Amino acid sequence: PDLLPACNGEVTTMSFLQDVVDILLQYVAKSFDRSTKVIDFHYPNELLQEYNWELADQPQTLEEILLNCRTTLKYAIKTGHPRYFNQLSTGLDMVGLAADWLTSAANTNMFTYEIAPVFVLLEYVTLRKMREMVGWPGGCGDGIFSPGGAISNMYAMLIARFKMFPEVKEKGMAAIPRLVAFTSEHSHFSVKKGAAALGIGTDSVILIRCDERGKMIPSDLERRILEAKQKGFVPFLVSATAGTTVYGAFDPLIAIADICKKYKIWMHVDGAWGGGLLMSRKHKWKLNGVERANSVTWNPHKMMGVPLQCSALLVREEGLMQSCNQMHASYLFQQDKHYDLSYDTGDKALQCGRHVDVFKLWLMWRAKGTTGFEAQIDKCLELAEYLYNKIKNREGYEMVFDGKPQHTNVCFWYIPPSLRGMEDNEERTSRLMKVAPVIKARMMEYGTTMVSYQPLGDKVNFFRMVISNPAATHQDIDFLIDEIERLGQDL
Repeated sequence: PDLLPACNGEVTTMSFLQDVVDILLQYVAKSFDRSTKVIDFHYPNELLQEYNWELADQPQTLEEILLNCRTTLKYAIKTGHPRYFNQLSTGLDMVGLAADWLTSAANTNMFTYEIAPVFVLLEYVTLRKMREMVGWPGGCGDGIFSPGGAISNMYAMLIARFKMFPEVKEKGMAAIPRLVAFTSEHSHFSVKKGAAALGIGTDSVILIRCDERGKMIPSDLERRILEAKQKGFVPFLVSATAGTTVYGAFDPLIAIADICKKYKIWMHVDGAWGGGLLMSRKHKWKLNGVERANSVTWNPHKMMGVPLQCSALLVREEGLMQSCNQMHASYLFQQDKHYDLSYDTGDKALQCGRHVDVFKLWLMWRAKGTTGFEAQIDKCLELAEYLYNKIKNREGYEMVFDGKPQHTNVCFWYIPPSLRGMEDNEERTSRLMKVAPVIKARMMEYGTTMVSYQPLGDKVNFFRMVISNPAATHQDIDFLIDEIERLGQDL
């Protein structure tokens, strides 16, 4: 009750916020300090018992509120730590953080120019710039920032369906033929999730085979399209992946574009993870053909290190999102406003309330320039290559696929000494399955580093190392290898 807007609350408010900022600044400093833990791990029941997290009828003191802030950060995972390699989104960018603070202070909604004038204009400018980098002439087209790549992919599916059968908006799925979508067996689960949410159904998502490097095989795509057409289904979308989640593979976009053109199917490129490579002159060839897509997902919160969340869906045809999604709510999108209504972008979104995600990206882009992002991305790819070269012939390591990784995903098994002489049989496989989970559990208990692992197809649990944090160095890669060996030696 002592804080603004309480009477005479200014002094208390300023000192309270100053204390909060001090807590945050200490956390930022710790995030980059290699001598601190990446994680102070506790099991859920321990954390629940150790503190009182319950909500009460009576207010607590500001001292207690500050303590809550400290405790929360004490157990937070330091995703900005140079040795946190667990997710595709890592790092802590200072300008991005500043932008996030400003966005929260401005506390407005993205749906109209009326209440978010600068933010709406920045979204317009930034999306146009991103479309230019995709290769659409003059950055023409449309787009929106959405709450993550899964939603961006769902938007693509929604718009592709509307483009082919506009009547679906009013009449629903019962009014149109049975639709099918195609994506690779290594693609992100969000493609199926979107099909489930839109009433298309997961059975209508046909998974296309990949080669041993995890790239979609175009001849299999064409075969499955013909098969679906023979059954009387209507192919309406192909979702190609630029940077798969586990292998970091780039589907052959030119060949896929040819097939989509031939059968008049919407081509979507899920570049949530690999889209950032468009910033790099050295690596953008991996997305050759992306300019032929009808829509593209690109998550600056992954490879470009923008704070979560920041995901863009880019659409080649302008006006399609609007006609697909608009509901003309007269209390929000009045037609007799005194400014250019084309800047009221809210009706092309599925959301009504929409968080301002663009400012972090825009401010970082101003601070770094395209060349700054390029340097950051090139550095991460160079580190991945360094790791690959270091372990490809090292005793105790086996690569999951042959050859240099295309992105920063490096997939490998650590083989403990006890398994090195063993012949490749069922017993070895079942023992190898348990190695990565045990090492990961130990990493978290020691708090030294974090790397993710998973099985895939017929391959048992392997490590998937990803690098998207520009704070990481060669020494951190060396540390990781030593740590895996230290924690897995006795297995």
